[in-house]
Amino acid sequence: MSEISKKTKYTDTALLVFSVLALVSGAILHWSGNPVFADWCWIASAVLVAALLLIESAIRLWHRQVRVDLIALLAIIGALLLDQSLVAAVIAVMLTGGQALEAYALRRAQKEISKLIERAPIYAWRHKNNNDGLEQIPIATVVVGDRLLVRSGELVPVDGDVLDPIAILDEASLTGESQPAKHVLGSRVQSGSVNAGMPFDMRAARPAAQSTYSGIVRQVEEAQRSHAPLTRMADRFALLFIPLTVGIAAVAWLLSGEAMRALAVLVVATPCPLILAAPVAIVGGLSRCAKRGILVKGGAVLEALAGARILFFDKTGTLTTGKMLLLAIETGGHMEENELLQLVASLAQASTHVASQNIVRIAQERGLVLSTPCDVLEDAGAGLSGRVDDQHLVLGSYAYAIRNAAPSAWAQAFLRKMDYDNATGSFVVINGVMLGALSFADRLRDDAPRAVRKLRQAGIQRIVILTGDRLEPAQSVGAAVGADEVHAQLHPSDKLSLIEKAPAETPSIMVGDGINDAPALAAASVGIAMGARGATVASDTADVVLLTDRLDRIAEALDIAHRTHSIAKQSIVVGMGLSLLAMSAAAIGQLPPLAGAILQEAIDVAVIANALRAIGAGRGALASPAQALTHIEREHAVLAPLLARTHDLTDRLLLLPRSTALSELSALIIQLQQQLLPHEQSDEAQLYPKLAEKLGGDDPLAALSQSHREIFRLLPLLERITVDATSSSAASAPSLREIHEVLHRLDIVLDLHFAQENELFRNFDTV
Repeated sequence: MSEISKKTKYTDTALLVFSVLALVSGAILHWSGNPVFADWCWIASAVLVAALLLIESAIRLWHRQVRVDLIALLAIIGALLLDQSLVAAVIAVMLTGGQALEAYALRRAQKEISKLIERAPIYAWRHKNNNDGLEQIPIATVVVGDRLLVRSGELVPVDGDVLDPIAILDEASLTGESQPAKHVLGSRVQSGSVNAGMPFDMRAARPAAQSTYSGIVRQVEEAQRSHAPLTRMADRFALLFIPLTVGIAAVAWLLSGEAMRALAVLVVATPCPLILAAPVAIVGGLSRCAKRGILVKGGAVLEALAGARILFFDKTGTLTTGKMLLLAIETGGHMEENELLQLVASLAQASTHVASQNIVRIAQERGLVLSTPCDVLEDAGAGLSGRVDDQHLVLGSYAYAIRNAAPSAWAQAFLRKMDYDNATGSFVVINGVMLGALSFADRLRDDAPRAVRKLRQAGIQRIVILTGDRLEPAQSVGAAVGADEVHAQLHPSDKLSLIEKAPAETPSIMVGDGINDAPALAAASVGIAMGARGATVASDTADVVLLTDRLDRIAEALDIAHRTHSIAKQSIVVGMGLSLLAMSAAAIGQLPPLAGAILQEAIDVAVIANALRAIGAGRGALASPAQALTHIEREHAVLAPLLARTHDLTDRLLLLPRSTALSELSALIIQLQQQLLPHEQSDEAQLYPKLAEKLGGDDPLAALSQSHREIFRLLPLLERITVDATSSSAASAPSLREIHEVLHRLDIVLDLHFAQENELFRNFDTV
């Protein structure tokens, strides 16, 4: 990469062409009976290449850098001293060919990364004041609020908001998505996207230096300057070859008395595979990630991804959509719903938290006029306080609210309803009195369960959810996606502490999308930011930025990292092994210098070609799940009586006395939790990944996993509503009919799920 910036492909090509022409010309002269002129051609080529290599080596030594090109220099000098001008010319061709191959390989490997830099927007079309035409301006002069025109086929110059009814953008270079994206009036668009539709107007929301594409370019340039540990290790090992090679050559000469053996060792010893394989593979992996909308900030990050086994997820806006649906507003009879919402949304304007932004959005959708808050204080992840229209407001979690006011009589019933709905809520304190609350449903991302399954397949062994939300909705999300642990009601410092407690020897990943996640992203071995939503602080802190709003790209990044790391190590080990064999053959006189030069170049070409495989997608091996299937069929037989008991109680529940019904239901729930739940969790985490590999396709067991998510949701809900029916007063307790509705849904899902699994297992051998 840095070499390419110093020696262009034209210089490499010119040297290679000159060396080849000199070699061919000398051969023609030799065969035509002019051996003297042939020697001069070969010597001229070798001397020129040696002189350039000597100058380059001297410059490196001045900067305290040593490369194994010194071995090639020794080989050319040795060949000339031993009157082997043809060998010297062949070495010159092989050396210049290797340099040209290196330049080509690195250019090919970083092709997608280079595209990102080369296509950066450089100008914008701005509407003049009073709509007096257009002017073309450098994007560095764009200021927030400028009205810009994006013509068909042009790049969006800066981040901004669409001012026309519709804009069609090709975001493939940013996200890897081939389908154009439709943006409506008011939508935020990212710089670097291509207008694939009609011209449209936009209003600049950020200056160029703070826009998405400028950040990408900065991060790409940072990635290009970085060196992966594997590359640095290769550089260190390469240096060992200088004394090793000279030592083997000297011993071969002393023991045999033949200087030609020493020359042959020098010729085959140049460890180009070690020098080139690691950086080519690493850069190829980075380029592959960039093509898929995954910005990885350097080879060291890619290597850390390859070793990661623990993954921490933020919940809101990462595993969930972040666009909350308002379920209920409780006012305790003190005021109208819209009056409370207007006050709360006015205060929420001062916060960037997802819940606050959703409250503001809902109020605006209702057409409410918001006031300007003042004296605002925010406790990140818990709540905020301030003054709105001469009233002191506190808005936040229940725990935050009761620090500022006594609980109201309706609070516990509201909390219980939130539990049943798997909802999150914000409680409102006005002038020291708890006067209201809002509950929201934040829908799980459609791709979240599938993404977690693919992460398991990619080698992640432990998945932990970290959230500032309440425990119940967090546990619901954890059950739906198959997380191993759920930690709720956390402050940003709590998230940081949990990540720092992860075993140091096992690299960890943190995935988040908000400002509150920035410390945790920085603390993890690899921080991954969902950058498609414009979380600039998180993106700047993170090591990996997903330019498309898709969680499955995390698993894809892990797959690319594993493949890249494997190819790099494979290229190094195989290449160096072949070079050592060739050196051994040369030392015992079985490989003459001329044949050794040709063999070494063949090794170089083979190893570089192998390293370039990191650019491709690769193909996974299929696993045989036969033993797992046999085990699972036995478990199904063991669980059959429990399913029958569930079905029987569903039929009888409404006919039983309330106390008897609740007693039998409580016993059934315990059995389901102890026997059924571990079975389904094991299926999701262990069996399904093996079956998916065997079946092929993108996500062949998505329907069965959807059934798992429903089971994981309904069983805790059934437990909570049963406990409430047993412990609450008769007036507020859930009725048997409410309980029966939940049990009935669970019974139907279990019957269908087990029938589908049994059908799949019976026919699996024919797949």
